[in-house]
Order: sequence, then C-alpha cells, then structure tokens
Amino acid sequence: MTVDLGDVRLARSAGGLLGAFNAAGVLEPADVHVATRVGRLGGETDEEVLLAAALAVRAVRLGSVCVDLTAVSHTVLGEGDELVDVSALPWPDPPRWLAACAASGLVARGPDAAGGRPLRLVDELLYLERYWGEEELVRRSLTERAAVAPPQVDLPRLRDGLQRYFSAPGSERQRLAAAVSVLRRVTVLAGGPGTGKTTTVARLLALLHEQPGPPPRVALAAPTGKAAARLQEAVAAELPAELRSRTPDAATLHRLLGWRPGGRFRYGRAQRLPFDVVVVDETSMVSLTMMARLLDAVRPQARLVLVGDPDQLASVEAGAVLGDLARASGRPEPELDTALSAAGVVGGLVGGSVINGVVTLQHVWRFGGAIAEFARAVQAGDADAAVALLRAGHDDLGFVDTAGTGGADPGAGGVRADVVAAGRELTGAAMRGDAPAALAALERHRVLCAHRRGPFGVTRWSAEIERWLRAALPEAPSGPWYPGRPVLVTANDYDIGLFNGDTGVVVALPEGLRVAFARDGVPTLHPPARLSEVATVHAMTVHRGQGSQFRRVTVVLPPAESPLLTRELLYTAVTRAAEFVRVVGTEEAVRTAVQRPISRASGLRHRLGR
Repeated sequence: MTVDLGDVRLARSAGGLLGAFNAAGVLEPADVHVATRVGRLGGETDEEVLLAAALAVRAVRLGSVCVDLTAVSHTVLGEGDELVDVSALPWPDPPRWLAACAASGLVARGPDAAGGRPLRLVDELLYLERYWGEEELVRRSLTERAAVAPPQVDLPRLRDGLQRYFSAPGSERQRLAAAVSVLRRVTVLAGGPGTGKTTTVARLLALLHEQPGPPPRVALAAPTGKAAARLQEAVAAELPAELRSRTPDAATLHRLLGWRPGGRFRYGRAQRLPFDVVVVDETSMVSLTMMARLLDAVRPQARLVLVGDPDQLASVEAGAVLGDLARASGRPEPELDTALSAAGVVGGLVGGSVINGVVTLQHVWRFGGAIAEFARAVQAGDADAAVALLRAGHDDLGFVDTAGTGGADPGAGGVRADVVAAGRELTGAAMRGDAPAALAALERHRVLCAHRRGPFGVTRWSAEIERWLRAALPEAPSGPWYPGRPVLVTANDYDIGLFNGDTGVVVALPEGLRVAFARDGVPTLHPPARLSEVATVHAMTVHRGQGSQFRRVTVVLPPAESPLLTRELLYTAVTRAAEFVRVVGTEEAVRTAVQRPISRASGLRHRLGR
C-alpha cells in the first residue's frame, strides 16, 4: 500500500534504507515493493542488498539498463519536475556494498555465472537478470555477425556506382557509409539532421540492386508509424527513377517482427525474417528490448543498417543502444580496409579504420547558419558558445530570456505572433478545403516543451495558444471538430494506416469535415468519426516531436532544477527547425542543459570493445 505525502509517494511498509530513500523521493513505492518481494522470496535481509535491488528496478524505469553501484550516489537522481537532493542520504560504502551484493543469494556474479537469479553483478554494474540477458544477446549477436564471412561483392561494379552516386563535394563520408554497408553485415549510419542519412540509404539500395544476382529483398522499418511513413517517402524520393516502383513499404518494428497479443512476435530465432537487407531509421528511439528482438529475427547473413542520430534523445524505455554502438571501442578490420581501398574509398577517411561498422556523417546539407552552430555547441557541451550564439541576434536563432519573470509572459519575443500567423494560415487553408496547403501550414511553427504539465509544459502552452487563436481568428472554433483543428494520433490504427505520432488537420470539404494526413505527397482524408485516439496538438513534448521537421520552432525550457533538462533534449529540440529556432527560458537553464548529458548506465559500450 502507498500513501501520498505532498509530492512524495510513500510505501507504507518501507523502513530502514528503503524507507529513507523512498521518503527522499529517490525510490518510488513500486521500486520498494519489488525489492522487498524479491528479498522475501530469496531469504535476503541485508538492507544494502535490498537497496541495490530497488535501485536496479528504478534504473530500468528511468531508462538505464543497470545501476553502477560505485557512481549512483553522485549521479543526477530525480524524475518528474524536480531534482532530488541525495547528498545527505545514507549511501552504503561502495566496496562493502559490492561485496554484499556479490555474496547475496539473489545475485549471479559475473558474466559467465549460471542464470536463475533475479539480479546479476558484472564488474560494478548491477542488472535485473532480464536486462542482462538482453544486453548480452545484443553484444553476442553483433560480435557473431562481425565474424561471419563478408558478403560477396563485385568490387569494380561497386567502385563505379560509388563514383556515380557520391561525386559531389562533401559527400565523401556518405560514400564511405554506403561502401561499408555493402561490404559489411552490420552498419551504423550516424549523423545529425540534414547530413544526408536518407539519401545515403536510398543510394545504398541502388548499389545493392546493381550487384550480381537476384534483387535483394529489402525491409524498411522504424520505431513508430510516423517515422516509418517518413522513411518510405524519403527513400522513394531519393531512389533512381527505375527503382522507385520497387520501394518496399516501411513498417513499424512491431509490425515487421509480427507482434502478437501478449508481447510475443512471429519472427525470432526460430523463424527469421525473409529479408536480405533490413534498414532501421530513428534507431536512437529503439530500446534494448526491441533491439534484442530485432537481432534475434534478422538472418545472420543479412545486411542490417541502423540509421539515426546518437546525440538525440534515446528510447523512453530502457537502453541507449545507438549511442552505445556509435561510441564503443573496437578493433580495426583489415579485410574491410582492403575492400574499401579496392572500391576507391580510403578506409575511414580522416579517422583511420572503420570501427564496428560505424560511420558518422558530418556535412550538413539541409540547414546551416546559427542553428547548425548552436547545435554543434550543444553537442560539444560548450555552454559559453551556446549562450553567445543565442544572444548574438542572428536572423535564424532567437532567445527570450525569462529570468526574473517566472515565465509569466509566454507571448513575448514573437512567440504569439508566430503562433497566430501559423494559425491564420492553417485555418484559412482548412476553410477553403485546401488540404495540401493546410498540411504545409501545420509544419510552419511548433512549440516544443520538456514537460507535459506545469507552467512550462504542453498543457499550459496549449491552453495559451488556444486562447490566442480564439482572440485573433474571425470565427472562433466551436465543437470538438472544426476546420483548422490540428490533431495528433495517439494510438496505432493499422486498418486505415495511421500511427501514434502522426499529425493531421481538419479541413472543410463539400461532403463535410475531413481530417487530412500527409502520405507519399498526397493527403489522405478520413471522416472525424473514424478517428478515436486523437488529441488537439498546439504544442508537444520534445519526445513527441523527435524525428519531425518544422520551419520555425519555439523551445520552452523548464527551470534549471528540472531533471528533464539535458543536453540531448535541447539538441533534439533545436534540430527540429529548418529556418528558425527560438529558445524561451533562462541563461541558467540553457547552461544547465548544455552541461548535463543524459547518463544511462549500460555495459554494452564497454563490452563491445573487448
């Protein structure tokens, strides 16, 4: 049973260390209950071991795969809207704590110990056994795939194709990435927005079609339906004309693997996917669990291309697999270097040999200027440079400093003007029944928030925007459905091809109101009654906006005390903009975000390099 005490939820039965950490807001009641139950079943009474178990449960809930018992006392601990002061808590002495866990009957010790226990201690990392198994599956699968004989490739034909498709100045790393993807079983194609990842994928598919033998069977996939649809459209637009009719339908990872009720999948180790090439976009959003399922299902001889930006926000579930893969150490592959040289590509270009099949694109094709400079400063953790750029008065980068105002004037700094201008354009097109124009207006401006609730959250900003639009537009909307209403799909609907995260707009047509969604450049129209899981979207969280692109973006930063304020969140938010970014917040909040990278405990990055 739990009780509420202000903002802290307490486990009524918790005492000792568990009770102290629960009362401080570090542990949730669920963490305490699981640890207590496991301890009772395993006959464990040591409070320090039970605390470690509770922290391992908490770690997974907050996105980590494990908990580092030597570092947990001085890493950022907090969730929701407030940080937690952990300095005065009775943290166990790390060496004694590790020894107690290693001696516990609840814990399997080391990577080679037999399973059957709820926890596993590897070096200083304590895992729930399930997540250790998934991490080990990913590591082992990638290691085994690297050891499989490389694909048979016609190197002269590859060389000719690379010269044709990647001849433009600045495309050298795209050429390298495409070559590695042809020559290797697993490739990580990393890079920020606008660096040409999708173009590289499309031209990679063209190169594979040019190789001798039957055309490869290709699967395109992404974590969400919206990302999958966008991948399919982008690849089709970039493919050579003769191959566009062969563009495969992109699917969510769940659909690709054949999700079944109960969390089971049709495809796995017993029945592999029938594809020769599997491309996964937005891999930063893929959790450890889903990556394990995917690797189980992809044939060892198939090519797997993981595409994404490791500097963006990671999955809302446990794991930061793309970041771990992109930053893992490893050994050079002389055979790959030789093949790259024969294909006319200098192995690794400036950086030497390609490690673990990772190629990072760096040349930005889509946007530059202050937005790109600011994004690079955020990536580099350079708070001084980031703040200087915000205050320099660039045409494409603005700053609304809310210091001393408490954020009381959300319309300051042109925010209200941007919102109203976009709303007028959207409503006008919707009233005319011009679905393409309405969908274009939907991407004109977006407010992105870190929080869902509170003065800096989506709920508050959506209410403000609704008020501004009602005051500015000649005809105030009435009823739940009205022309110009922007909507967000909140659940997948495979029957009509709409997916969680899709955005659309209500338009007035002669036959009545319809909700328009962009698909393959041609809007699809649905009666409002057909859509059950939708919400009005005037503002959205940065997580919701991940993978989208808008002409202008307003980023609302919470106070520096918010644990949600991180480098990855700020980077993801500002790189959603194609033309202009406005940051609303304090300088302190900006500096805190830039200097606070997300810390997700994992052993994958270090163990891959061994």
